[in-house]
Amino acid sequence: MKVLTCREAEVPAASARQVAALEAAAWPGVTPGHDPALHPRTMLLVDGNGTVAAALSLLHKPIPLAGRTYRAAGLSSVVTRTELRGRGLGGRLVAAARAELAADPAVDLALFSCDRPLAPFYEAAGFAVLPGTVLVGGTPEDPLATDAPGFDKVVAAAFFTDAPGRDRAAFTGVRVPLHPGNTDRLW
Repeated sequence: MKVLTCREAEVPAASARQVAALEAAAWPGVTPGHDPALHPRTMLLVDGNGTVAAALSLLHKPIPLAGRTYRAAGLSSVVTRTELRGRGLGGRLVAAARAELAADPAVDLALFSCDRPLAPFYEAAGFAVLPGTVLVGGTPEDPLATDAPGFDKVVAAAFFTDAPGRDRAAFTGVRVPLHPGNTDRLW
């Protein structure tokens, strides 16, 4: 298996069809694709026959917080082929995403939300849960927060700055104005 990364718009057609099918099975009714303003990149874990075993998207946007603007990236649409789950493939891809973001000088941190039961999965790939942190997605006029009624979300992050402890403290226990828009309401 190998990891392939490219801009979302440049995913080969056969792989894009597979990703769309995986996402439709995982999240019925959700329209595939991401807002181009978030500079989406797709990461695929592909076998030697071209079968997509797992996929995820990396979304990017600046986040103003604590008197600074951070260059953030988020994981979105993390999915593994149903029949291949439990083999560590999704974890391998998420760890590869973290490594790619850590090596990118244009990224200060990775920040995203996940369902609470998935926190150990992301922690095993090198992310840490930020206690009490809430992401506020959507738009300022129509927000969607990770602490909305009916949600059981946690916020996970990895910091790639020169002062990761300081920056982790800035993002812990606060409401983060993510506001990625109406397409990717809460990455």
